[in-house]
Amino acid sequence: MSKFIFVTGGVSSSLGKGLTASSLGRLLKCRGLRVTMCKLDPYINVDPGTMNPGEHGEVFVTEDGGETDLDLGHYERFIDENLSRRSNTTTGGIYSSVIAKERRGDFLGRTVQVIPHVTDEIKDRIKRLADEDVDIVIVEIGGTVGDIEIVPFIEAIRQFRRDIGRDNVCYVHLTLVPYLVSGEQKTKPTQHSVTELRSRGIQPDVIVCRSDKPISEGLKRKISLQCDVAIDAVISAVDAPSIYEIPLVLHEQGLDSYVCRTLGIDDADHRIDISEWETLVGRVESLTRRVKVGIVGKYVNMPDAYLSVVEALRHAGFHHGAEVELDWIDAELVPDLLGTDRLRGLDAIVIPGGFGERGIEGMVAAAGYSRERGIPCLGLCLGLHVMVISVARDLAGLERANSREFDSLSPHMVIDLMPDQTEVTDKGGTMRLGSYQAVLLADSKVAKAYGSLGVTERHRHRFEFNNKYKSRLEAVGLVCSGSSPDGRLVEFVELEDHPYWVATQAHPEFKSRPDRPHPLFRELVAAALERAEGREPHLLDLDAVT
Repeated sequence: MSKFIFVTGGVSSSLGKGLTASSLGRLLKCRGLRVTMCKLDPYINVDPGTMNPGEHGEVFVTEDGGETDLDLGHYERFIDENLSRRSNTTTGGIYSSVIAKERRGDFLGRTVQVIPHVTDEIKDRIKRLADEDVDIVIVEIGGTVGDIEIVPFIEAIRQFRRDIGRDNVCYVHLTLVPYLVSGEQKTKPTQHSVTELRSRGIQPDVIVCRSDKPISEGLKRKISLQCDVAIDAVISAVDAPSIYEIPLVLHEQGLDSYVCRTLGIDDADHRIDISEWETLVGRVESLTRRVKVGIVGKYVNMPDAYLSVVEALRHAGFHHGAEVELDWIDAELVPDLLGTDRLRGLDAIVIPGGFGERGIEGMVAAAGYSRERGIPCLGLCLGLHVMVISVARDLAGLERANSREFDSLSPHMVIDLMPDQTEVTDKGGTMRLGSYQAVLLADSKVAKAYGSLGVTERHRHRFEFNNKYKSRLEAVGLVCSGSSPDGRLVEFVELEDHPYWVATQAHPEFKSRPDRPHPLFRELVAAALERAEGREPHLLDLDAVT
C-alpha cells in the first residue's frame, strides 16, 4: 500500500509549502522510494488555465496537457518525475464532478452534501495517484489553515488516516516563527496555527518552522510542549541562498528520518544517498562567471508568471558555472529603450509566452534589436510569433505583418489561428496542450543542441506559423528548423548567420531540471557567455558592442 504525506500551512501564504513538499520528495527519492506528488487548490476555478498570470503566476503544463498550478513545476524539478493532470485538483474541479454525478443520478436521489460527497470526491482523487509503482504520495494543501475555502480538504485528509490506517499517513504542518524588532523569535503564530488545525481534527506529526534565523533548542522544546509533537519533529527551516539547498537543510534537521519513522519505513532498508544533490548544490555555490539575460515580457511585475523560464535559465547557468543575472524588461517600454544602454548591455534576451496585444510591438522591437546586433535570443511560444513577425516586416518587406491574435485586419497574417481552434468558444482547457513530437532539420542549431532529430516538447497555444508564408520567409534567411511529423506545423525557427537566434512554438522551460538543463537554454547561456567574455557593456558604444 502506498503511504501518504499531507503538507498544510498556517499563519501566512507563500511560506514555501511547495518547496518544502518538493524537498521532502527529493529526500525520499534519495532513499530509493518511489514518489509522486499532488496539489489541492481551494479556489473555485476548475484549473489555472484561464487565470491571469499577473495575479496567479505561471500555468504549468504537464505531459498529458493538464493546465496546473506552478507548484507542479517545483515538484517535477525536485523529484525528477513527469506528473499528470491528476496531480492538481481544485475546488472547482471537485464540485464540477460532484454536480455532474448528481445530474446523472449517481447518488440515487440522496441529498448531496459536503460530507460525505465532496470529501469522498477529494479522497478518491488522492487515492487515484497511488498504484503499485508508487511508495509515497505527497499532497500539498493550498491556502492556510483557517481559510474558509480549505475546510472540505482538511476534513477529507482528516478522514484519510482513519480510512487507510495510522501508519500510512503523516501530517506535516508548515508555519511561521517571525523575528520581531524586539530581538525575539515568537512561537505564538505557530501555536495558534496548530490549535486551528487541531480544532479540525488533525494533530500534526511534524511542524516545519519557517524563519530567517535558526530556531533554538529552547524554542523547539517550547513548540514541542505547546503543540504536542516530539522535539525531533520540530524542524527549523531557515532561509537558504538557493532553493536547491533546501533539501540539504531539511535533511540536516532530520525531517526525512522522522517522516520515515512515522510511516514505519525502515531506515536500514532505505538508507539515504544525497551525494548527487550535494554535487549539484556545490556547483550552485561555486559559480565563477556571470551573464546578464533580459526577459522581455508582459508580466514582469509578477516574476512567478515566468517561474519555469527563470529556473531553466538558472539550470543552464549551473551547467556552465555561471550566475545568470536577470533584467526584467517590460515589453511596453522597449521602444523607449532601444537607444539606451539597457538593451545594449545584455548578453542574451528571452522572449517568453503570453496572450493578448499589450506589449507585442515592444517584443517585436526586441526581437529585431537582438537580430540586428547579434545578441543571443530565445523565443518561447509567443516569442516565436513575434520573432517571425520581425523577420516578415524587416527582411521580407511584408508591411504590417502580424498575428491574427493582435490585428485581425493585417494584410499578412504570418501567424494565424490553428484550424482546429476556429470553432472553439470555451477558453478553459481548449488550446493545443501537452506533449507533441517534432522532427528537426539536420545540422540546424536546434538539432545540434538536442543531439537528436526527433524531440518532444510541451505546448500551450492557439495560434501557429502560417505556412503560406514559409517560402517567402525562408528566402530571406529564416530557417524553419523543426516541424510536426506531418509537416503541417512549424515548431522551431532560427537564423543561420547569428550567434543564437532560436525560437520554438513549445514551452521547453517545463522540462528543464537543475542537474539536466534544457538544451535550448543551455546553448543560449553558452552563446551569452561567449558574448560576455571580456566585455564591459557600460563602457562600449553601440558599434563596439555589435
